Amino acid sequence: MKREILITSDGSSTIHLPDWNEQYHSKNGSINETYHVFIESGLKQVKKDKVAVLEIGFGTGLNCFITYLEAKKTIDYVGVEAYPVTAEEVEKMNFLSVLKAEEQTAAFNKIHNVSWEEKHAISDTFYLTKRKQFFEDITDQNAFDLIYFDAFGARVQPQLWTEEIFQKMFNSLTENGVLVTYSAKGSVRRAMQAVGFTVERLSGPPGKREMLRARKISK
Repeated sequence: MKREILITSDGSSTIHLPDWNEQYHSKNGSINETYHVFIESGLKQVKKDKVAVLEIGFGTGLNCFITYLEAKKTIDYVGVEAYPVTAEEVEKMNFLSVLKAEEQTAAFNKIHNVSWEEKHAISDTFYLTKRKQFFEDITDQNAFDLIYFDAFGARVQPQLWTEEIFQKMFNSLTENGVLVTYSAKGSVRRAMQAVGFTVERLSGPPGKREMLRARKISK
């Protein structure tokens, strides 16, 4: 499948898939989307000193890197990706310059260069495990406090937004765990609710009216 580098509205880059008319991040701003959906609506809502994070769709590593930059607590981060981006594509991402985080170049490179299927210390308080895995094969139980659900949209990969997948997400979360996603589709919300999530609509990132946040709460 053809892949192109695209500059989004906030000046940050993404990977565009013209055959699907889909991209790894919002055309209205890769970095803006990450901060709004995953940091403000997700990470900052988890009131624990140590947070276990699962990212569904590691992609370019942007969500991971910004979590590293913004974390004021210990993070144990697991990124799942079936089709990792190439080193050449990572080199074309301009996240460091747009974020004015050039002093963190070593950490950014380490995030991308460490081996898969092993846990690595990116810093004294940030640990990363990258798993090359299909989302359908996730079997974790009560392991994560927070999920970044950042799969390609339901328009192009509807099989990733089903009750079956969200049951796996529900099972993998700890009690009171949180899942956040950029999606606000009614079918996605209903699939989450069907497996037991308590779901709320929130204002969306630039270019989107709404997004969803789901919680695993005992009835």
